[in-house]
Amino acid sequence: MSQPASSATVLARPSANPVSRARRWRLAVERLSIYMPAALMAMLALGSYWLLRSTPPAPEPVAERPLLHDPSDVMRRFSVRTHGLDGQLKSELLGQEARRFEDNGSMEVDQPRMRWFSPQGVLTTAQADLARTNADRDDYLLRGHAVVVRNAAQLPDGQRLERLEFQGEHLRILTKEERVVSDQPVLLVRGRNRITAGSLDWSERDRVANLRGRVQAVLPGRQPP
Repeated sequence: MSQPASSATVLARPSANPVSRARRWRLAVERLSIYMPAALMAMLALGSYWLLRSTPPAPEPVAERPLLHDPSDVMRRFSVRTHGLDGQLKSELLGQEARRFEDNGSMEVDQPRMRWFSPQGVLTTAQADLARTNADRDDYLLRGHAVVVRNAAQLPDGQRLERLEFQGEHLRILTKEERVVSDQPVLLVRGRNRITAGSLDWSERDRVANLRGRVQAVLPGRQPP
């Protein structure tokens, strides 16, 4: 007698519930969101650290170097004139070469030729081998064959001024004070009179000469008419 054929029954595994899968994703996202701020802070900290490491250090402040007494501007064969409010010439300076120094604004002039007018209109001229002047251009130091001449003039009140000349190797002109001074030997020439001295302080306002040191004068008598 034949045996009946055996049969096997295969049961299919039920598929995952779609609702449960979505819930698991939601839970995973919620857990991840808990650590997200800490992760972002860590990333920002790392970025800041990297930025600081990559940024070059700030340059150290450089101390300003003092200005040297060197010429910054040079003029050759120049002429500088100043005029009053009425347009009248007050002073003129000419020279072969002028060098201006930036540290104090002073100027040095080779072969200077100067002329200026007093408030009364009296002309004074000066020349030398070298002149040094301050930034305000009211203090001139003449060196080498210096000659300063106060020309003869007649003042508005009728008073006549005789020609006056100063010679020396070292003459200083103070234009605002209208003075000619020197601490070295000078020669003063007034008409036919010649006076030498060890130092000089001449005031044009007072028309008084203060002579010191060894003073010698040659005062020839008047020639008969």
